[in-house]
Amino acid sequence: MRQISAEEVYAALPIGECIDVVAKAMVAVSRGQAVLPLRSLMPLGSGNAMGIMPGGLSSPAVHGIKLVSLYPRNPERGLSSHQGVILLFDTETGRPIAAVDGASVTAQRTAAASAAATRALARKDARVLAILGAGEQAEHHLPAHLAVRAFEEVRVWTRTFAKAQAFAARHAHSVLSIRAVASAQEAVAGADVVVTVTASPTAILRGEWLQPGQHVNLVGASVASAREIDDAGVARGRFFVDTLAGAKAQAGEYIDALNAGVVTEGHILGEIGRVYDRSLAGRLRDDDVTIYKSLGVAAQDLAVAYEILSRLP
Repeated sequence: MRQISAEEVYAALPIGECIDVVAKAMVAVSRGQAVLPLRSLMPLGSGNAMGIMPGGLSSPAVHGIKLVSLYPRNPERGLSSHQGVILLFDTETGRPIAAVDGASVTAQRTAAASAAATRALARKDARVLAILGAGEQAEHHLPAHLAVRAFEEVRVWTRTFAKAQAFAARHAHSVLSIRAVASAQEAVAGADVVVTVTASPTAILRGEWLQPGQHVNLVGASVASAREIDDAGVARGRFFVDTLAGAKAQAGEYIDALNAGVVTEGHILGEIGRVYDRSLAGRLRDDDVTIYKSLGVAAQDLAVAYEILSRLP
């Protein structure tokens, strides 16, 4: 069984190519060509947990599981908040074929999933990107988004202004203009694409701030008890998800808005894979607000891990 390190993950599959791999996987999910039991979380205390994400794909014929420790305070130790491994099995024989570093694959595929949604849903002339959050996922989401739109201005906000400044300084070479801003509202005002990649359990983005034509990727909240946008924000946009089953069980933003009576079950227009294969309309008009709620699914992990394995000598 091959063991694949984080260094091999990043070297084998650049982010621009990872976007295509993830988009293809999401089409397969929406066509019923994947087996995806709902992920489960085992609480470990002190805000930590272990995630268990099994799944299987028909093409490539591979199944496996991601086992990941979720430690939100790990960045303070200089470590990824997601520590784990993806185990791949050959579905034809049941043979284990690889153990792949889970932190790097999770970071890459999460950013790739958001960028794929931006490519499909954002206006073609999008030039201003707002990133709410300046941690590990922000580091990956910036290059991923630069791969799908010609952004000329990037604004970064996080609760600690010095961290936003440091992020902007690190990426000053990547884009024509990047700057830290003092408030989330300032970041969002006039932006074409808004990406939320925070660890906040409560809303940091308000619907009253959203403007016609914007696209929003909601990424940071991955359990039903957390959210990054308020009820009014959920209601403002054409709302798409990675999987219907996952969103109805674990998408905190949608669940809270539904329970508050602000939206109905029909507010979820469908899975993003159907937008990618054009069986479902995404953006209808330039002034639409579009929203993609990303929870992350095992199909993304398996597809990316297998693609990396296939590229290694």
